[in-house]
Amino acid sequence: HVQLVESGGGLVQPGGSLTLSCKASGFTFSYYWMYWVRQAPGKEREGVAALLTRGGTTDYADSVKGRFTISQDRAKNTVFLQMNSLKPEDTAMYYCAASTSPLFRVEWASPLRYNFWGQGTQVTVS
Repeated sequence: HVQLVESGGGLVQPGGSLTLSCKASGFTFSYYWMYWVRQAPGKEREGVAALLTRGGTTDYADSVKGRFTISQDRAKNTVFLQMNSLKPEDTAMYYCAASTSPLFRVEWASPLRYNFWGQGTQVTVS
């Protein structure tokens, strides 16, 4: 039974920090690229960070580069998103997703490109 379970969302003031977690189960974690994708009400979905679990290669959207950090604990099949210097425009539902293939940045926002997708955790910056 494949699951991606996100946690760690909440309400934070501008300039604050949050760390999101995504616990993966039911598939071989090390074979996948892991992503964080967000969607705010009335706005287009946006991929914000990517991580190759085997090797640790990372990539970020320009909107979060320098503020967000994606990382992993391979022993726990868990991916994290450390978010610093949060802005009101970071308010969104944040989803964890997994893909067997690396995706171009323009593909990050498309759920159809992923093998697995979590239920999301809400981040509100206000």
